Amino acid sequence: MTRVGVVLFPGSNCEHDVVEAVRALGGEADLLWHGATDVGPVDAVVLPGGFAHGDYLRPGAIARFSPIMAAIERFAADGGAVIGICNGFQILTEARLLPGALQKNRGLTFLCMPVELEVCSTRSVLTWEVAPGQRLRIPINHFEGNYTCDAETLSMLKAEDRVVLRYVDNPNGSVDRIAGICNAEGNVVGLMPHPERASDVLLGSADGATLLRSLLGTAVRPSALAGTDVLAVGAEVAATALA
Repeated sequence: MTRVGVVLFPGSNCEHDVVEAVRALGGEADLLWHGATDVGPVDAVVLPGGFAHGDYLRPGAIARFSPIMAAIERFAADGGAVIGICNGFQILTEARLLPGALQKNRGLTFLCMPVELEVCSTRSVLTWEVAPGQRLRIPINHFEGNYTCDAETLSMLKAEDRVVLRYVDNPNGSVDRIAGICNAEGNVVGLMPHPERASDVLLGSADGATLLRSLLGTAVRPSALAGTDVLAVGAEVAATALA
């Protein structure tokens, strides 16, 4: 059974949502305090949404220096799966685990609503089980979710198939309609939409569970998948992990 550590920063407010969603899908989940110096025996780490350290200075700028971040960087470097959701995505960019930055939404408007997403890449730990081009309905909840990067970075992300999700209708003005990206290895993913808030039909959509099931299929870390068909192996691992 895949074990997920969910990081709790002062100001996080979606950590229990992630824990409950993971457990409902058959995984194990535990909270990790931001002051810890290691992540423990986990297969994946999730940085949840919220307002880490009050989002003072700018979102994620202070959380990036929490003690646990050094451990997460080591975990990611070893091939461990790391997912940043909303504020977690902002933290990953501040920590330079992912390129680019999140700025204020177009029109300076806070957005809290379901959006339609398109799956653009299946080479990440979050999309192994999802078909390319599949549409997902998952909510967003942010004021600073407008993804931005320079032209060189955007070209690199597209050339390396690292744009994981795009908005169908771009609600926040993100460059190239980007809703989520991954690192070069595919084991670190940041996304602004909240899959844990779309993990059951009672929540209005279960489309987020599709992404979380892929995450729970990461008992074999991506570093062990070099030179293989990531989508095929990921689907096989996920089926085994959730059996």
